[in-house]
Amino acid sequence: MNGFANWAVHFFMLDEGPLIWLSDFLIGCATIGIIVALTYFKLWKWLWDNWLTTVDHKKIGIMYLVAAVLMLFRGGTDGLLMRAQLSWPNLHFLNADHYDQIFTTHGTIMILFMAMPAIIGFFNVAVPLQIGCRDVAFPYLNAISFWLFFAAALLFNLSFVVGGSPDGGWTSYPPYVENAFDPGPGENYFLVALQITGIGTIATGVNFLLTILRMRAPGMTMMRLPMFTWSVFITSIIIVFAFPVLTVALALLLIDRDFGSHFFTVTGGGMPMQYINLFWIWGHPEVYIVILPAFGIFSEVVSTFSHKRLFGYSAMVVSMIAIAILSFIVWVHHFFTMGAGPGVNSFFGVSTMAIAIPTGVKIFNWLFTMHKGRVEFTSAMLWAVGFIPNFLIGGLTGVMLAVPPADYQYHNSYFLIAHFHYVLIGGTVFGVFAAIYYWWPKMFGVLLDEKLGRWHFWTFMIGFNICFFPQFFLGFMGMQRRMYTYPAGYGWGIINLISTVGAVLMGVGFLIFVWNVLWSARFGQRDTTGDPWDGRSLEWATTSPAPEYNFAIIPTIKGRDAWWLMKKTGESINGPKGVPFRPIHMPNNSGRPIIMSLFFFIAGAGFIFQWWILAIIGLLGVLVTMAQRSFEYHDHHYIPVEEIEKTEAAAGRL
Repeated sequence: MNGFANWAVHFFMLDEGPLIWLSDFLIGCATIGIIVALTYFKLWKWLWDNWLTTVDHKKIGIMYLVAAVLMLFRGGTDGLLMRAQLSWPNLHFLNADHYDQIFTTHGTIMILFMAMPAIIGFFNVAVPLQIGCRDVAFPYLNAISFWLFFAAALLFNLSFVVGGSPDGGWTSYPPYVENAFDPGPGENYFLVALQITGIGTIATGVNFLLTILRMRAPGMTMMRLPMFTWSVFITSIIIVFAFPVLTVALALLLIDRDFGSHFFTVTGGGMPMQYINLFWIWGHPEVYIVILPAFGIFSEVVSTFSHKRLFGYSAMVVSMIAIAILSFIVWVHHFFTMGAGPGVNSFFGVSTMAIAIPTGVKIFNWLFTMHKGRVEFTSAMLWAVGFIPNFLIGGLTGVMLAVPPADYQYHNSYFLIAHFHYVLIGGTVFGVFAAIYYWWPKMFGVLLDEKLGRWHFWTFMIGFNICFFPQFFLGFMGMQRRMYTYPAGYGWGIINLISTVGAVLMGVGFLIFVWNVLWSARFGQRDTTGDPWDGRSLEWATTSPAPEYNFAIIPTIKGRDAWWLMKKTGESINGPKGVPFRPIHMPNNSGRPIIMSLFFFIAGAGFIFQWWILAIIGLLGVLVTMAQRSFEYHDHHYIPVEEIEKTEAAAGRL
């Protein structure tokens, strides 16, 4: 019994101090509270029928966004803990091991479990509606993609309280993360969770690529696509080419750790630098995977709230294609200091600078769109306008880092930390908030409160600049990234304290956003028109929220900004009067995707802790669920005309 007690103490990290105890307690309380609430209000069947088994792209998009907001809270909490530790010299609020774990999980969660699901959530919310179709090309696969992400996120977050979090940084470079230097399950959590979510992401890329290519409404040519859909199309291509590289790199490193191979161990004939190359061949396109959809979001928001057609549509498309191509030939700028020589460094320095040109084209296009427009500064528009100067700072400092001799000075300093936060927060997170305020009424039929939205924007934006702009100076003063603590006398203390105050202000802004969501759900203005912003693309032609089938009759597109043209000519989204409805073919809900993800979770736990029987059970379960799907023939239903007429009449569209 004593042996089991000792195992439980170490397994659940009960010997790690009050931070872990508190986390264990809160996770236990939250789990019990959710179970009790669902049981008391008899919501289990409703939850299963309407959400856990859904293949509706709109509901899947909402679930992605809810998960992304939760991950933003978790990743933001990690960031606040780091800032608390660094706010003054010689602090020991966190010990060195916990600090390493927290900065690893912070980076991983923010990029792969917050930014990725947020942008994929908006893929699901907007793209099928914008191109005039009823669902994605593969609805069942879409559900699998979400539940794989969810299983991976759950697995990764459990690491903090079960067995120990990864502590090798979000890049996890060998040899630091090989068994000899990093024993225990922590790094395996990183490798397995990213593998599982990566499978779902590749499936998402294929799904949306084919959806946009094959399921557009009649007349919707590629050069009539809304700019957000163009950004998703190009992003999906990057996903399909980039994510398999990450899959290979992670698989080889996991084989090193679990089976004793030597792909990346020098003493066994391996090459650690090979992993680093593979990681960044994926890692730099990944930056554009999360920023290109944000560019598409800003294009939609700026055009809508300037009440003008987007300026330079063709130039925007070409610039996004150029960014996608260049994103694959810049990865070596991450190791200018490794000694590759002036020829290699010069090539990748120039290619990195070149990517600023198509990015600059976009900024000018947005500015010219606003020029002489009737600009309406809603909350969504504030995030779009605020993005421009903040992302410009990130972009210009990126050009500074692209100069190899200068990079020798900036490399691994807080200058770099400030740069990529200006790009990823000033770009992606600002884009996510703009999209939330913009598409919230389409998702839920209610508008978020504008006054609270402004408080959220200004608090977060000011806090963001107070937090990260001083870090450029810390970099100039020699402060290196990944430092757990630092001695007095370097002059870093006051600047770090200012940075921490800014981080707290960002946290306050996030809490205002959460309050806005809760307040608006109860008291917010309801959207009864389906088009609260006087929108230009087809998602605003449907009700809010959109019906299961999206469009009773697939619209015929006659030009760019299709819904705007229909409103100008007085056309109905259901076509000429008297066109009869027909039964609509829709996919059935299925519980198999969530069950499959459970088996992936079980298999993942087996690989993490090297419990091979558990891993085999999980993999067999995955194969069984796949086989069951192969023999499922009745996977669809038809919505009858009577139900369509009832829905359309309620929307006032008959």
